[in-house]
Amino acid sequence: MREELIISGRMNPMVDPNLNIWHWQIPTYLFLGGIAAGILFFASLYYIMGREKKYTAAIKWAPLLTPFLLALGLGALFLDLNHKAFFWQLYLTIRFESPMSWGAWILMIITPLSVIWSATWLKELFPGWKWKYPILDQWEAYFIKHRFIIAWIMLIASVILGVYTGILLSAFNARPLWNTSILGPLFFASSLSTGAAVIMFMAKSHLERNIFSRIDLIMIAIELFLIVHMFMGFQASTQVQIDAANMFLGGPYTEVFWIFVVFIGLLLPAFLEVLELLGYKIPIVLTSALVLTGGLFLRFIIVYAGQASRYLY
Repeated sequence: MREELIISGRMNPMVDPNLNIWHWQIPTYLFLGGIAAGILFFASLYYIMGREKKYTAAIKWAPLLTPFLLALGLGALFLDLNHKAFFWQLYLTIRFESPMSWGAWILMIITPLSVIWSATWLKELFPGWKWKYPILDQWEAYFIKHRFIIAWIMLIASVILGVYTGILLSAFNARPLWNTSILGPLFFASSLSTGAAVIMFMAKSHLERNIFSRIDLIMIAIELFLIVHMFMGFQASTQVQIDAANMFLGGPYTEVFWIFVVFIGLLLPAFLEVLELLGYKIPIVLTSALVLTGGLFLRFIIVYAGQASRYLY
């Protein structure tokens, strides 16, 4: 018998291609952008409904955070770029078939709107507030006069931003875990849940806190419904989708997903909110922190697990 020894060198590092698309910057951006979208959605919705005196935390206080949340998210996104000096080229064209193009333009719209919206409430929230330049007082009066129009634009933009964070992933057909239409609604529901959690924490009135606790319960129920149906859809699909679902059903992401997302981020805060609605005194900081933790882990796990899922094995 003639034996041949083949030396390929494949055991050496960097011989086989190693594709690392996204790291911590992308899920961080998705998380911060999702919170901002949720807060701005509730702020604009309840202002349009004429509830600015009833829900002051939702309409006036919580939106003060959104310019900083969006700035941090955009900063994380900028760090992820390989060619940072050319980011402006995203704004030289609009590609309707590209989720990234949609995201770039929506962020261009909603970020200044969040600043304008917050600025129109500063004198009411801080009675001693004064603008340094008279022209800023003129601009403030103009935007206050057209605040209703701004609210409508912001409402639509916040919905697009919240859904886009999931569609951005689902557009990657080569990643079985991401290739599902449920990610858009799931991430939007999570955005509303995390936004409601921030408003609950900042609310001073029991009525407002109670209302947003109920909203968060509804969003948690929707998230659980979508998660279950996402896995059901995977299990009823092709082998690569089944393999993607198995990453969470006995695979490497099982414990971290079901513990940190489903139990800590959804079931436990829902249980605490039900207890609070029944009259038990529950620290609101605990409930809000759990919801935010679940939203953060959801995005990190989906982003990392999605990159691990593939068609070829």
